[in-house]
Amino acid sequence: MDRIQQLLEFLKEDPSDTFSIYGLALEYWSIDRHESWRYFQQLLDHFPLYSPTYYHAAKFQREEGNAALAEALYRKGIEVCQKEGNQKALRELRSALEEMLFDME
Repeated sequence: MDRIQQLLEFLKEDPSDTFSIYGLALEYWSIDRHESWRYFQQLLDHFPLYSPTYYHAAKFQREEGNAALAEALYRKGIEVCQKEGNQKALRELRSALEEMLFDME
């Protein structure tokens, strides 16, 4: 909880701190799924070009059984990474999408 409190303080100081919002989404993942998704949704709604969001948001939705939303998030993340030239994240997203689609067959 110390990390969560620290991230909340950072966010209070700067509500547009995408790193803190992302960190909160990841910190809450294992302890409060609803709260975790709330932070992912905040990133998706207000900071759609923050590419780190897409991999974990899609993985989250895949774990929740929402394959269609997971696929859409992977594809949107791929698009964002292509535009920004982030090759490493692009490869990770493509690989995760391919794995998910293969598992669905």
